[in-house]
Amino acid sequence: MLCFLLILLGVLHRQVGALVADPRLQTWLTVFVSVMVQAVPFLVFGVVLSAVIAVFVPRSFWARALPRHPAVAVPVAGVAGVVLPGCECGSVPIACSLIRCGVTPAAALAFLLAAPAINPIVLTATAVAFPRNPEMVAARGGASLLVALLMGWLWLRLGRTEWIRLPHRAHLDGLPRMAAFWTACRHDVIHAGGFLVLGAMAAATINVAMPQRLLHDLAARPVLSVLALATLAVLLSICSEADAFVAASLSQFSLTARLAFLVVGPMVDLKLVSMQAGIFGRRFAARFAPATFALAVLVAAAVGTVVW
Repeated sequence: MLCFLLILLGVLHRQVGALVADPRLQTWLTVFVSVMVQAVPFLVFGVVLSAVIAVFVPRSFWARALPRHPAVAVPVAGVAGVVLPGCECGSVPIACSLIRCGVTPAAALAFLLAAPAINPIVLTATAVAFPRNPEMVAARGGASLLVALLMGWLWLRLGRTEWIRLPHRAHLDGLPRMAAFWTACRHDVIHAGGFLVLGAMAAATINVAMPQRLLHDLAARPVLSVLALATLAVLLSICSEADAFVAASLSQFSLTARLAFLVVGPMVDLKLVSMQAGIFGRRFAARFAPATFALAVLVAAAVGTVVW
């Protein structure tokens, strides 16, 4: 395929050169490349560290480290998400393992939601993506942690055990440690990297293809802009290590709307919902994902209103 494309470029070099010279395409390429160049190092670093923790840290450690009282275990598990420098792709199987080890599902779900959004890699990437708005780091971390804790307590109050259907075997079980490590790295890089490319392409397309007047009209409506970017976060399904750079490129929108994008994305997106349905069951995903989306939008809007 690569050789075919190179031959095609050689034959059609004049037509391709004229196409690339178009100012709109130049802008598209600039936005796409800038998002990828800034995001890929954080993505790779986060994937490697996530695989190390998932493979070399005993899963029973999490059960021993959390309090036995469910209501107390929820905030402890949420704050423990700081030590998981990975994306949501790794948090779902780890949450499954926590439940297998005897951790209350409410605490495991709080960990699932908090880990991809408040870990050091994600917060550092957010600081790099928003150098002129350092308060975005605190706003994202605080809003994400609050949503995780509220959802954990909500599940503790209203959730039912029969809604969760665990698979027969956890992710990477039965493999030697190094084989499991490289398998986890390959899996997360392929999936998260692929979604990052799609997200960068979508961000570049939005900046170029959509009429600027429409973007400004949408951004000028606070409620509509928050809902629009929250929905966009669900559809793009960008890895949490890279979504800050996509959000930063959507400069037409307010910081509150972009905060909603950053809070919703690591908690509710297409790939995450599909993973939850595959690991915990469809009954769980059908209830958990909509509730998380609604709560994340409300908390992000409230925090953004207070901060900005």
